[in-house]
Amino acid sequence: MGTAGKRLIRAALATAGAVALLATAAPAANAATARNGICERGEFCLYYGYGFTGSVSDFNGSIPNYGSTQPGCYEFKGTGTGKGLCVKNNARSAKNLTSIWVVKVFYNSNYGGSNVTYNPGGQGDLTYIATENASHLYELVS
Repeated sequence: MGTAGKRLIRAALATAGAVALLATAAPAANAATARNGICERGEFCLYYGYGFTGSVSDFNGSIPNYGSTQPGCYEFKGTGTGKGLCVKNNARSAKNLTSIWVVKVFYNSNYGGSNVTYNPGGQGDLTYIATENASHLYELVS
């Protein structure tokens, strides 16, 4: 076998080794999956109960109107009390697991009225708008 043939075999073995290494490497971290009922890093989450209890509804963007009746409303998807109920006027606490978004929960649809603001990493009960919450808005941290 000539020099060119040996180089070709070495190149093929190196390529096969690189492919095998990639196949056994640890998988990349999964991105959050919005609307799956699990509050994951990168999402904004509303909970049915105070203190992050009950079912959760997870989001990855602004929602101008939660909707108030099935089948057209955003609902609590996680396990626990409240599962399947519409989010509108039923959320009692929230977590902002994003790193670059300020999220404001509004009293009215279309981002109107009073709001409670959650900075990145912020969390807490919805306080004075706990029984009236209809939309939320993502804003880049300034």
